[in-house]
Amino acid sequence: MTERPLEGIKVLAVETQVSAPYCTMMLADAGAEVIKIEPPGRGDVAREPGPILKNEKGEKTSGYFMRFNRNKKSMTLDFRTPQGQEVFKKLAKESDVVVENLRPGSLNEKGLSYEELKKENPGIIYAAISGFGQMEGLRGPFSERPAYDIVIQAMGGMMHLIGHEDGPPLHPMLALGDIIPGIMTAYSILMAIIKRGKTGEGDYIDISMFDVIMAVTERAQTLYSLKGEVMSRGKETLIHPWGAYKTKDGYVALIVLESRMWKRFCDVIGKPELFDDPRFENAMQRAKNREDLDPIINEWMQQYTSEEVTEKLLAEKVPCGPVRNAEDLYNCEHARARNMWIDINDPIASTVQLVGNPVKMLNVEPQKEAAPPPALGQHTDEVLKQAGFSADEINNFKDESIV
Repeated sequence: MTERPLEGIKVLAVETQVSAPYCTMMLADAGAEVIKIEPPGRGDVAREPGPILKNEKGEKTSGYFMRFNRNKKSMTLDFRTPQGQEVFKKLAKESDVVVENLRPGSLNEKGLSYEELKKENPGIIYAAISGFGQMEGLRGPFSERPAYDIVIQAMGGMMHLIGHEDGPPLHPMLALGDIIPGIMTAYSILMAIIKRGKTGEGDYIDISMFDVIMAVTERAQTLYSLKGEVMSRGKETLIHPWGAYKTKDGYVALIVLESRMWKRFCDVIGKPELFDDPRFENAMQRAKNREDLDPIINEWMQQYTSEEVTEKLLAEKVPCGPVRNAEDLYNCEHARARNMWIDINDPIASTVQLVGNPVKMLNVEPQKEAAPPPALGQHTDEVLKQAGFSADEINNFKDESIV
């Protein structure tokens, strides 16, 4: 087994729900030692939602929690107590990275800010994820607001782009407002590690979920900035044909950009005369006149199955693909070839398969198995012993419900 890129990097994760756990899962997949610090008794609230899996003994585990917490260790710690705060400081002194996505200012109020931690560990990298950002000098009117994925997708411009033209804005049923900020945080941490290798100094990373979704919807933002036009859901004004078209047995998504592609598309659907029609001269003209064009495309599409449509279009180098669901992807030969399903042998759920890491590197063996999500506090004793606490101290912490 080749060494994974982040082996030797220790991460303290004060995290909940999705954004920070997704970030630290990526770091753990890459070999980092991720210590997930949870409140005693309850743990991360993400342990509660379904799907709930049970074994023959009636023991339960959360599939929701399982999604983002593989390859981690769990310890419990009560930050509300002075002793708990001192324990955290001692752990941070020997760590490389702290990742947190609590309410903005929560750790600062307990004396666990970046400024405090770097006094004992100048190389510490402190990454904070929040809804609207919290770094001094970059605070706006929304900085104190609570935020969940759906709120961020709404306020960052994404939901305005999703749905039918005459319908309400829709959520895509994907936690993009959490997961993409998690990815960006992992990327930022790697930059800070590289920078620390040059300067010896750590850094504070301020990731705003709002900023990230605004960056993801940059196409709409750029169009308004340059042209004063508001891009809206269900109405692509720059490109056509574009979208999902109904076939005999499903839908096929396609995009036709430049003139050579448009010529090939016209030929394959048996309408070469469309190429010279001035209504469809370029992508923007086709978008403007899509009500004239789409019925022609729909008529051709509905003669064939999705597989037949895909084969015909790809043969002429027109980018397309069938619209697929979770069952299709679970049974997808290509996804299996790409190691996009990994085995997790969970003590309660038994062997399950979860979506793997999309990062592939030539000299790093693909991950085919992963350690299951930890039980609450499973590694508390181990982590504290490694940090130099004695058995008596650990027992005292337990007696006082600090861990």
